[in-house]
Amino acid sequence: MEITIKYIISQIFTVMGYTLVTSTYHMKKRKTVLVLNLLSKFAFAIAYVLLGAWSALAMIGAALIRNTIFMINENEKRNKINKIDILVLVIVYAISIISAFFTYEGFFSLLPVISTLIYTYAIFQKNVKTYKLLGIPTELCCEVYNFYIKSISAIFLELIPLTSSIIGYINEVKKEKQNS
Repeated sequence: MEITIKYIISQIFTVMGYTLVTSTYHMKKRKTVLVLNLLSKFAFAIAYVLLGAWSALAMIGAALIRNTIFMINENEKRNKINKIDILVLVIVYAISIISAFFTYEGFFSLLPVISTLIYTYAIFQKNVKTYKLLGIPTELCCEVYNFYIKSISAIFLELIPLTSSIIGYINEVKKEKQNS
């Protein structure tokens, strides 16, 4: 791996993406999670283009579609899953699986797909506790993929949202116990 200007710029966008995604695990409202995650996806998209990580870039595309539709459909007073949510889930899963065929470069190239599928299900639930719990396997998939694409800053930075998802989930469980 050669350290070039392109690589350094990719790492800057990686830091931006991780800063945004890490903050989502401490948010209380789903809409805030969606907005911050959408912004993080733009930063990661630029980083993945610069790194040539096409499988991850394809999943960013699916995630951008997912988050945009979920944001448009979001209503703070409605916490129930509706037909549009189910349709979005099916569409994002289909896009992710089809994209996997075109970007497949071995087992490790499937990790962004698995991560996207888990995350999509997590945010589909409209429950921040579930979101935080499923953030753990989502972030673990991302961590292994970062080793695969040799993104040095991502390898270290991935530990932050992974830890944040664990802490966020523990805090949700504690809050639930206090309220009962």
